[in-house]
Amino acid sequence: MSENPHAGRAEGAAGTGDANLHGYSAQKENYAKRLRRIEGQVRGIAKMIDEDKYCIDVLTQISAVNSALQSVALGLLDEHLGHCVTHAVEAGGSEADAKLAEASAAIARLVRS
Repeated sequence: MSENPHAGRAEGAAGTGDANLHGYSAQKENYAKRLRRIEGQVRGIAKMIDEDKYCIDVLTQISAVNSALQSVALGLLDEHLGHCVTHAVEAGGSEADAKLAEASAAIARLVRS
């Protein structure tokens, strides 16, 4: 199991001081459910390919998966900004600068995708 490079960087959820909690922790089950649904959609697309379904139907399903993943990503980003970045900015110093740069890079990746 790999170590989390972000653990311990900011205070945990709701100011508890638990560094192992992330901004999305309160919504973890919701995110897991959404990702399982997306996983099922991807398996369905693979089955469509195996069954030689019409190209446009496959592309429509791929578009739906992309939209669903984008929605999850935006939710996670919102949680990150509202929790991790906010706590780092409140603490100030180089940690705040690092969190802001990290968030900016994440936003750039999402915009490019």
